[in-house]
Amino acid sequence: MSVAWKIMEEATEVAQATPPTELHAAITNALRGVIDPELGENIVDLGMVRSISLTDGLATIEIALTIAACPMRSKLESETVHAARRVPEVSDVKIIIGAMEKEERSALMARARLLAQDRAVPTDIPISARILGIMSGKGGVGKSSLTANLAAAIAASGATVGLLDADIWGFSIPRMLGFLGELEVQDKKILPMEKSIGEGLLKVVSMGFLSDEDDAIMWRGLVLNRALQHFIEDVKWGALDYLLIDLPPGTGDVQMGLARMLPRTELLIITTPGLGAQKVAGRAADMARKGNLRVAGVIENMSGFTCDHGEFYPLFGEGGGERLADSIGVPLLAKIPIDPTVAAGGDRGEPAVLNPKSPVAPVFTALAHRIITEIAPAIDMQSCSARMLEQIDSALNAS
Repeated sequence: MSVAWKIMEEATEVAQATPPTELHAAITNALRGVIDPELGENIVDLGMVRSISLTDGLATIEIALTIAACPMRSKLESETVHAARRVPEVSDVKIIIGAMEKEERSALMARARLLAQDRAVPTDIPISARILGIMSGKGGVGKSSLTANLAAAIAASGATVGLLDADIWGFSIPRMLGFLGELEVQDKKILPMEKSIGEGLLKVVSMGFLSDEDDAIMWRGLVLNRALQHFIEDVKWGALDYLLIDLPPGTGDVQMGLARMLPRTELLIITTPGLGAQKVAGRAADMARKGNLRVAGVIENMSGFTCDHGEFYPLFGEGGGERLADSIGVPLLAKIPIDPTVAAGGDRGEPAVLNPKSPVAPVFTALAHRIITEIAPAIDMQSCSARMLEQIDSALNAS
């Protein structure tokens, strides 16, 4: 090989390995959709992306974790691959994982603290609690009944579960879970209503405890956001393993307020099987990523009805859950069938998951088990990010 040819070949390799500014920016932008679930921020703004290069459609991305054995490693890897693949010029992705040096960890903590100060509000929610927002793009998909049953199922496993009914206009959680009464205040803090479920405990805060069930709530966006902020800042939750938030349908003021005030929230997107509902739910997922909230998974509700003689009828179409999960690169966590015990149990304040005769009880129980063990396990306070998160939260609450 001549010297001239070798120089030309090397120059070509360098050119191919260095993406144009626009392409590099596109990949970087895509990676802002990858959220560290413990710190509640994207890996780009946290400084975890060390380098990006592109050669013949192969994007090589180097990520620095706080420690090499970070338990979030595989989840961050898979979400990074999916995010990068959304750039049309990227045909394949290679991830290189490294561990941060002491100086890098200090810089990450400083960035996380600044970002948290810009967005979060001081709360009584323990750092060890996983926060799961239950979100849908549209109404009528059974989001609240699913949230009520999921909260009861997680509590029945022995956990302490908080449930914040953030559907201010359309509150229904108190009736579905059989809660009656009014919220009490102690030392200027709202005390949640409590109920034991098996060996666990369920704590609920809802507008339904402050307003008559038949009264319309006619509030505009700023007032809604202020009500949500009260429920986040001024509730004395005490010990919690999980906090579930039943969000109103859509992508409006309450959802954007949540992204600002509780940036470590992870979202479960609810859809029904039809294409129309799937597309609307996809917009909810897009809003989540633009708000730097991690989407943890998709749940397909009302997946079909099985009649008494065993025939299955997909009343609302088929495949919406799988299509949505594939399109946003997250797992499909469950397909909840249609069953009359869900509606009947909600009317009586007796969740179907606690009814041993309900055909859907095992489905809700399996969903809760998957969330507890795989999707959002309890935070190990000795983990790679949790100790830093604790220090950040302490600083925020002291300020």
